[in-house]
Amino acid sequence: MKKYAYQCLLGFFLSGFTFAWPQEKPRLPASVITVAAASDLKFALTEIAASYEKNSGQKINLLFGSSGTLTTQLLQNAPFDIFMSADEHLVFKLAVAGKTQDRGRLYAIGRIGLFVPNSSALKADGTFKDLAAALQDGRLKQLAIANPEHAPYGQRARQALEHANLWMAVQAKLVLGENVSQAAQFAISGSAQAGIIALSLVLSPTVADKGQFELIPESWHQPLNQRMVLLKAAPSSARQFYDYMASAYARDILARYGFSLPK
Repeated sequence: MKKYAYQCLLGFFLSGFTFAWPQEKPRLPASVITVAAASDLKFALTEIAASYEKNSGQKINLLFGSSGTLTTQLLQNAPFDIFMSADEHLVFKLAVAGKTQDRGRLYAIGRIGLFVPNSSALKADGTFKDLAAALQDGRLKQLAIANPEHAPYGQRARQALEHANLWMAVQAKLVLGENVSQAAQFAISGSAQAGIIALSLVLSPTVADKGQFELIPESWHQPLNQRMVLLKAAPSSARQFYDYMASAYARDILARYGFSLPK
């Protein structure tokens, strides 16, 4: 029962759920800024937004999900003011569709790695040597990744597995999260013996002592260039928070959660 309660609580913190928005959905009052963000930002952005609210009095409404799903919602006129994507190409796609004020700004570069929960018999090896051995000896039952169909972190996980010539062999073992936060939940709770997840989630105090983690070489996958953008109808108050994300304070928090920062 305690384990179940813990998993439910962990799911509350990690999972980002998003919903389809009908075109007639009204916007929140102008005093509230709605930020749709990639789920790898769950902990870092929550901390940044809390500080901004305290100092400015401006209410920030954070919605987390996979960048691909959020992009689909924005193409269907979801009433968001700022979009913080884990893949800059999705921002460019929205810009071409005329949904944004410009092509946005690069705010961070993400990293992926192999996470192994404390209960697992696997080793946290970023080069997948033990993962390959576990496929052969039966230690690996399930490997958690974000869904590559719409989650950038899942796409990079697939690229890394393809680089190691393990993608085809691991197919039957995959458990797909709706986004990288949900994939992390599967691994951290022990539902999967390992997971390829975001460094930014592992560095949270909520997760740090739950297992072992090792980064995957950056050359094994396309970079996770993360870009943010103001949507077409965003109010001036959204611009103020958008600019705050480039402040030294916000950048320090992003760096603390393992993001590389653009100059």
